[in-house]
Amino acid sequence: MGVFLGTHENRFDAKGRVSIPAGFRSVLRSQQTEGDAMMILRPSHTLPCVEAWPASAFARLTEPLDRLNMFSDDHDDLAAALYADAYPMEPDREGRIILPDFLREHAGLTQSPLAAFMGLGRIFQIWEPEAARARREEARQRSRRVSIPAPGRSDPNGEPA
Repeated sequence: MGVFLGTHENRFDAKGRVSIPAGFRSVLRSQQTEGDAMMILRPSHTLPCVEAWPASAFARLTEPLDRLNMFSDDHDDLAAALYADAYPMEPDREGRIILPDFLREHAGLTQSPLAAFMGLGRIFQIWEPEAARARREEARQRSRRVSIPAPGRSDPNGEPA
């Protein structure tokens, strides 16, 4: 199974289309199931970017909804957060997509001539390029404090790994 690697900047064309990096398209195709969209785009919950999920990974993300009472406020809130602003997307033959206006606004891409595609392994994010640089720097700094427990050991909070 492929993963999304690297950060790539691509230019919006005159029609507002932007090309998904070829390597990212290859990963998306390898994970696509017949009948499903190639990817699901949605605004990040916490960051000013657009998340791009292979449809199969997005389906796994939404599985916890099945454990909630479907008539509860918690279910309705989570369903709205996950689905209401999610957009199934198929690139054209040249690998280009048009980001919905809402997503461009969320990511600060309305005036930017470029978009930065940032690989995060199982998903990728679409950023305004300067914001992407700042996010990568912040992540590098913060990641220095992260320690991953060895298999079979407890994590720093005392929970079994």
